[in-house]
Amino acid sequence: MPATISVKTGSRIDMIDITSLVIGEVSKSGVTDGICVVYVPHTTGGVTINEGADPAVCLDIIRKLNELVPPNDRYRHMEGNSDSHIKTSLMGSSVTVIVENSRLVLGTWQKIFFCEFDGPRSRKAYVKTLKG
Repeated sequence: MPATISVKTGSRIDMIDITSLVIGEVSKSGVTDGICVVYVPHTTGGVTINEGADPAVCLDIIRKLNELVPPNDRYRHMEGNSDSHIKTSLMGSSVTVIVENSRLVLGTWQKIFFCEFDGPRSRKAYVKTLKG
């Protein structure tokens, strides 16, 4: 059974660093070498890996996504959140990270981000660590 991470988002569109939560779940798993999959079971929330040292990177990603997929366009979906579904599809619903010596193999500046596109909400992500 995968571990569950709870995420509370603060705005309609947000990127929240969940790296430390994922590291905690990898540690609890006891897996020293393998892979870690982070999966988000939402149609308007996703997950990505990107730079976490400079918060401006997330702001730039959000700004560009809003330019590419504006909130109000000629969408047919009646709930008014079509842009959220499209942004989620662009970001994706899962990431996979190598685990080596009980640690996530991430680049120097890389972090794992939960991407909210229809918040604020209480969300979850699943973490599954597999032996290699």
